[in-house]
Amino acid sequence: MEAGTILYSTIPWYPKRSLPRNPSNFPRFIRASANSRSQVHLFLFIYPFFLYRSEKFFYQHIFFSLDEKRGYRGPKPSKDWVPDWVKNNDDAVRNLPIYVGGASLLAVLFNRSVSGIAPVADASSSQSRADLLAIALAVTNILTGLVWLSIRPKSITVVNPEGVQCQRICSHLPNFVVSELLWAWESLSAVTCCRSLVVVYDSVCILQIGMAAESGKDSEAVTVDASKFVQGSVYQGVMRSGAQSYLANLLLYPGRSELPFLPSNTQAVILQPLGDKGIAIIGGDTIRGFTTSDQSWIAFIGEKLDATLTKYSNIFPSMVQDGV
Repeated sequence: MEAGTILYSTIPWYPKRSLPRNPSNFPRFIRASANSRSQVHLFLFIYPFFLYRSEKFFYQHIFFSLDEKRGYRGPKPSKDWVPDWVKNNDDAVRNLPIYVGGASLLAVLFNRSVSGIAPVADASSSQSRADLLAIALAVTNILTGLVWLSIRPKSITVVNPEGVQCQRICSHLPNFVVSELLWAWESLSAVTCCRSLVVVYDSVCILQIGMAAESGKDSEAVTVDASKFVQGSVYQGVMRSGAQSYLANLLLYPGRSELPFLPSNTQAVILQPLGDKGIAIIGGDTIRGFTTSDQSWIAFIGEKLDATLTKYSNIFPSMVQDGV
């Protein structure tokens, strides 16, 4: 293809001289010649990049023309005005039925007093029947407002665990298993509301890390009695089902007495089975703090830990004999 000839022109630049906004004689495009089969049109969009005094509007009209006064004309996110207003004025909304009911009751009594009707209700009078119905509706509004004031959603806050920091790792474990357990702890504590992690495998506590209950004698962390824990109903129930158990509010669960090694104010617990030989106990600092995605992710971590611990399962019987 033969090379075309392009006209080059020099544009003088005067910083203090304002350029015309749309010069009529400014070239829009330059046509270049090509071979007989195709013809190439080079559209050279040239626009002055110096937009007077302010850098705020530097690239305002590079590839499209948009007037400054028009602003953004694209799609805007929709707003739900009613829910937003109710959320921002919760107290006023809860008191509104009381105000409406009280005003309605006063209006009925005032209308009764100025209408010249006897104050005693007369069943044969249509006015009396209407007043009784209006009074009943006003009282209903007042009672509704009182109920709304008495029932308020409890705010869920993060609770600082009461206990001591603990990091106990079985010394008989290979370095690869130790790094795998520490990786699981760091991942859970960084992403979820996990503040305590205990791993019991083959009736041996191989990891206790994070916050733990404080013993009254020497102010150290309470030791996990693995042999007693595996005989309890919590462990047996999880092993029998083979599925993850989520205790969203541990304070309401009677089996929390089988977890004395966790801080006393632990809010939520996930019991994740590790195959058919172990379990991971994950304690959180927020009621219902573990989301559905957190639970699924913890299940995958449990499968990974089980695959790692299964490779070294031959060392756990010797650990039990040594009293580890």
